[in-house]
Amino acid sequence: MINPSPKDLTIAGHKVHYAWVIVAVASLMRLSTSSFRSSQAILIPELVRTFGWSYGAVGGGFALQWVISGLAGPPAGWMGDRYGVRLTMVVGSVLFIVGMVLTGTMNHLWQFYLYFGVILSLAMGIFQVPLVTAVTLWFKKHLGFGMGLLQSSQGVGPLVAVPLIYLIVQTWGLRAAFWVPGIAGGVILLLLIRFFYNEPADLGLKPLGAEENEPIRSTQKGEVARVRSSVFLRQAQRTSAFWNLIGIHYWGCAGHSIILIFLVAMAEDRGVSPVLAAGLFIVLSVTSTLSRFGVPVIADRIGSKGVMAACFFLQTAPILILFFAHDAWMFYIFSALFGIGFGGEMTAFPIINRQYYGNAPIGTTYGWQMMGAGIGMASGAWLGGILRDITGDFNYTMGLSLGMSMLGVLSIFLLPATSRELLPHWEDALPSEGVARVIPGEIPVKP
Repeated sequence: MINPSPKDLTIAGHKVHYAWVIVAVASLMRLSTSSFRSSQAILIPELVRTFGWSYGAVGGGFALQWVISGLAGPPAGWMGDRYGVRLTMVVGSVLFIVGMVLTGTMNHLWQFYLYFGVILSLAMGIFQVPLVTAVTLWFKKHLGFGMGLLQSSQGVGPLVAVPLIYLIVQTWGLRAAFWVPGIAGGVILLLLIRFFYNEPADLGLKPLGAEENEPIRSTQKGEVARVRSSVFLRQAQRTSAFWNLIGIHYWGCAGHSIILIFLVAMAEDRGVSPVLAAGLFIVLSVTSTLSRFGVPVIADRIGSKGVMAACFFLQTAPILILFFAHDAWMFYIFSALFGIGFGGEMTAFPIINRQYYGNAPIGTTYGWQMMGAGIGMASGAWLGGILRDITGDFNYTMGLSLGMSMLGVLSIFLLPATSRELLPHWEDALPSEGVARVIPGEIPVKP
């Protein structure tokens, strides 16, 4: 028996908090968007062959996409904090459909840059930032488990998307690889939005694991949301962690973007068949999915700083294998090892934000960090492609990835400990219009 009421959701006689539905919905949204974008790196050799563009030119399109999605991070987070995630995601869904469909019509490089590099990236900015931070609002306990489920969905995505895109290309051609997932994924997004709520207070609920005497507070609507977001952001920007986390995101993403975008091309360049080269993404996705789930759980329990450092190191060290890899099996070993560090490297960021800033409106703050990630992804894609064009092989490109990831490892050691909040009293600076509204009939806030 199932009671489908969001407030009183019951499955087989067991009451289920709607936070788990939010995680499921958000995970499906990530599957419908970012998984296809990350898997489209397997199309780079096909784009080069079909249109005659250089690796540097194609890498520039991916670089532009990451720059735009990164720059869209802060405003996307602000939109989610100010107007709610539900409305923001409607905008993102429409942009996703338009961007994917138009990319399938391209004939010139400038169209690839505009449709894929700009329009589609605006949608990615929305589904990378407010969607993730909104999920954290639903948990007081078990946030690591919930975030692990959400983040692992992005790792599972390529397991489906890589063979699907490869099959679409072989059956209907390159253009269909954008049209089919663009239209189907966009429709799925619009259907899922109706099951998503901005915060527990929208349903008269408390976050999962909240204390019995904790009131139900609404913080994501109207003037309250605007004031809380702006006051908190000003205080967060005075902490060193705010700026260092942006830099860490930059170095980590710059390092692994080179691998994600050029791994298939690297393998084909060393004589690996296109089919076996495409399979590298599947192996990488399997191991990264495991760490995407496990790392948030561990970070939530023991603190994020050490976990992030370990993941960054595991992303860095396996790159040494690439300098000696010529056979497919060596590339597959690399993919399995690299996937562990890559999968865990980014997934601890939502957790460390909650450990540093508690239940503050972190959408815009996380957006700034994702801006660093986007620019980092762009730097790796662009510089890696240029180095390949200049030198004729990927050796210097691999070295660049190794160096950037190592700088991320060193930057993590400058972070403060996660054992205490950095701004425990930030709400003391709120004017009266920024105080969270208590839902009528619930336990009042203690003075």
